[in-house]
Amino acid sequence: MKKLALLAACALFAVTGSLALPRMALAETWAIEHVTLIDGTGHAPQADMTVTVDGDRIASVGPSALAKSKGKVIDGHGKYLMPGLMDVHIHLHGGVDNRTDTNESRTAALASYIYSGVTTVYDAGNQVDNILPLRAAERAGKILSPRIFCTGNLITYPGSHGSGMAVNVSDFEKDKDKLDRQIAEQQPDIIKLTLEEEGWGARPMITLMPEQLLRDVIRYYNLHGIRTTIHVSSELRAEEAIFAGTDSLAHPVIQGPVSDSFVKLMGAKKTPFASTLTIGENYSRLAEHPEYLDQPLYAASFSPADRATLKTKVRAEYQARMWTAWMKLMTPVAEENIRKVWAAGGVVAAGTDQSSGPALQRELELLVAAGIKPFDVLTIATHNGAVLLGKADTLGSVEPGKLADLLLLNADPTASIENVKNIAFVMKAGQIIDESKLPLAGGPQKRRFTP
Repeated sequence: MKKLALLAACALFAVTGSLALPRMALAETWAIEHVTLIDGTGHAPQADMTVTVDGDRIASVGPSALAKSKGKVIDGHGKYLMPGLMDVHIHLHGGVDNRTDTNESRTAALASYIYSGVTTVYDAGNQVDNILPLRAAERAGKILSPRIFCTGNLITYPGSHGSGMAVNVSDFEKDKDKLDRQIAEQQPDIIKLTLEEEGWGARPMITLMPEQLLRDVIRYYNLHGIRTTIHVSSELRAEEAIFAGTDSLAHPVIQGPVSDSFVKLMGAKKTPFASTLTIGENYSRLAEHPEYLDQPLYAASFSPADRATLKTKVRAEYQARMWTAWMKLMTPVAEENIRKVWAAGGVVAAGTDQSSGPALQRELELLVAAGIKPFDVLTIATHNGAVLLGKADTLGSVEPGKLADLLLLNADPTASIENVKNIAFVMKAGQIIDESKLPLAGGPQKRRFTP
């Protein structure tokens, strides 16, 4: 029945056009000349470069003096070209509560990512009727949205973390049919599992997934060609997840400072993990500095009513919660853990655990605050996201043959991470986004760049 309902939902989007956006125009041929290139791979910025785009792919990258430009020419003097940003841990919803979470509001949330320079997202757990039709609509070109990769329902043990939105598995052999149905009906891009007994901060202890079951599920999904990511919060569980065979971790260690041996492990294994600093810092930020919601990206991404609710009702709730104080205490711990792993050669990818484009921009700021250089944060927010997703062959860097998901900036992002917000244009699949057509919750915005 769930499969039939999901197929019906997808058909409804296709027939009614309820996402209310036209199919994207065919991509063209572009030459972005005399630009400073930050290619996402960790290569030093390259001045006076020309990048050509043919259709949805990058055709060539090289010095402007040697380039043979064709198609529409864009003068990149004084500008900086980099890959589109990636948020590799979101949970898509729209508005600030269940009453305002609709298909329309979720589409507006997706638009906020594109507006903020994010061209790829990974939804790490959601109600399938919410996320799967949107993934289908994005891939069919029916909505202006970042590329959507998703888990659908995550996998966990009964009573464990996230069991309310998960396929619950207690015995691998007996419950294998549940995994088969999830794979067939939801076609997850990456499956997310949880290894979390909680019991920290203000949380009570809960049931933990047995380690052997974790190993069996990871192996089963990998044998079906599907990567895995694991929700963890402690060093112990992160280590167990790594040796159980996970392809990535959904969070950094946040429960306490990491040991030197764990730092060495992450440098040696190079298991990618999502940074997700913003979700914890968001509580004290709203409680103490609600004025951040007046910044341009937030004003475009949230409706006036939602911003007012956040500044009043939600802020008061956060101020009264013990969790807010706890996360304010632990966020600097997580920042230092991330910095140490990065310095040891570990693979950090940018993720927010939130549901708006501006949150990813805030994540970049927090990574810099952790002591990571802005240039390195750009790699974290682009190439490393593609590594975590297993898509580095097609996404995450400016190289010939890669998909043309690009971000042109008016100022140097290696000088200040704030300059990543100074967007000249966003390109997805070779098409320059017209911001005036984005269904943003904050209302229509002016187009930034007219070819």
